Amino acid sequence: MGRPRAPMRGTGTVAEPGRMTESKNLSARAPQRAYGEELASNYGADAAPHMVTRVLRRAELAVTELLVDRPPGRIGDLIPRQDAYMVCCQLRQKASFEYWEEGKAYKVPSLRAGDTTIHDLKRDPTAMINGPLHTMMWFVPRQALDALADEANVSHIDELRFDPRVGVDDEIIRQITASMLPALRSPEQISTLFADHVALALAAHVAHAYGGMPNSLRIVKGGLAPWQERRSKEILVANLAGNIPLAVIAEACGLSVSHFSRAFRKSTGSAPHAWLQQARVEHAMTLLRQRGQSLSEIALACGFVDQSHFTRVFTQRVGLTPGSWRRVTMR
Repeated sequence: MGRPRAPMRGTGTVAEPGRMTESKNLSARAPQRAYGEELASNYGADAAPHMVTRVLRRAELAVTELLVDRPPGRIGDLIPRQDAYMVCCQLRQKASFEYWEEGKAYKVPSLRAGDTTIHDLKRDPTAMINGPLHTMMWFVPRQALDALADEANVSHIDELRFDPRVGVDDEIIRQITASMLPALRSPEQISTLFADHVALALAAHVAHAYGGMPNSLRIVKGGLAPWQERRSKEILVANLAGNIPLAVIAEACGLSVSHFSRAFRKSTGSAPHAWLQQARVEHAMTLLRQRGQSLSEIALACGFVDQSHFTRVFTQRVGLTPGSWRRVTMR
């Protein structure tokens, strides 16, 4: 049998030298989104935990964890062509495989766990799915990169610089990916603020490291004005569950999302979602001293999903379980 070639856009065929041959390996319908369950079906994954945020001018930043233990042994469907990038961080080693862009075939060496590759979705990237796969796939549209540039008052990026066939040891992407894994596996315990913050950090790093966007951190001289800090904290405390978008708080302070995030950290020493976590714990301490509520009631009152979530976060922050802290404090 001859080597399979990449599928051509808009057909149910596979390209062979000098002729067109019907392929029975391609799915009947290409996925409509570059994340989530539709992306999972493309790779033969049983499920694909994912998260979507629109922190930048309603641009969809998304991340999907793909785990494929039983690969389908076929060429992946084409993701609909769009002005966006897919940033892939390998969660385990991936054996050498065949890869195509715009119908041209390449042989990609094996990728190590932690390696990052970037793919331009305008170039119809696809690959042979014939080996186990565990990767985090970040969907970063051009609209998000343009919004970041506008917020930093710098020129828009032309194109990202990368070779899709080469894995890059990018420690920042690796760490951001690691921080998102627990969120995808227990989404009910993750606030909107956290998801917005992590997605924004990933997009900003990609824009700076691979697009040459000036590091706008250097142009931020100070933190929030006193009224901005007071207002943002009031909004956070009034929404202890953390399900208020970062963009809403930034707008209330008259700032862009990225500017607000940096200024809030400079003023308080913490990112908004981390400050909120501490505020939850401090409010819980107040309620624990009163003895009038059970631990489960306090957990819900302080924005935690349940008592187990409350106990885990409180113990991490304080060093004692809520029950132990209450007994020690009330002696």
